[in-house]
Amino acid sequence: MKIPLRVPAALALLLASLIIRGPAWLPGALAVTAYALSGYDVLWRALRNITRGRVFDENFLMSLATVGAIIIGEYAEAAAVMIFYQVGEFFQDYAVDRSRGAIADAMDLRPQSARILREGQEMAVSPGEARVGDTLLLRPGERVPLDGVILSGDTTLDTAALTGEAMPREAGPGDAILSGTVNLTGVLTVRVSHSFEQSTVSRILEMVENATDKKSRQEAFITGFRRCIRLWWWYWRCFWPLCRRLLSPAPCCLTGRTGR
Repeated sequence: MKIPLRVPAALALLLASLIIRGPAWLPGALAVTAYALSGYDVLWRALRNITRGRVFDENFLMSLATVGAIIIGEYAEAAAVMIFYQVGEFFQDYAVDRSRGAIADAMDLRPQSARILREGQEMAVSPGEARVGDTLLLRPGERVPLDGVILSGDTTLDTAALTGEAMPREAGPGDAILSGTVNLTGVLTVRVSHSFEQSTVSRILEMVENATDKKSRQEAFITGFRRCIRLWWWYWRCFWPLCRRLLSPAPCCLTGRTGR
């Protein structure tokens, strides 16, 4: 995954606004361009979420803070905050992509087919079509598609993908065998004890996939704390200076003094 080109381009424009000496309007124009280039998607998501009833999210707070900075003339600061936010989002997406890659690797634990014996006939079916009580036939080197109990045959099992154990485990008739392990040596017949949806591998993959949708208490606290920090920054850097500028003429209006 690569960072969008518009982000380094916006950074270059921001640096140019701080370095280039020219007309008085030029630094501000460069900074506003950098802000628009780096933050137009954040502004759009904030507006879209408002129409859907989701107001106080990260997009809204970022938009509020940076637009407030632009209103009080802090163009470079608004652009810098938006650029750093985009960089942070890039690293977050990178971490998520790595997690998805780990999930994809875990998907290799789940075989695409199972060889079962029905009425003396060997059949290759999808693991989801196998039923509890069916008899699986496993040959050396094959990955176990479903949880079960060994009926006949002796073997060694590679359980490293599930347990991390480096040494193979010996197994024989009456021993439980878990989906995702690899049959290394013997020919086995196995009675299916759990359906495909309730197999060890399916439950592991379900937990891993659902983990991205459920935040822990610590993650929820960090998200809320981050929002509070952003709201505090917006108040002191944008809202309060704006109020001072708007209210500064008020004493003169009340006393009738013009300052001349």
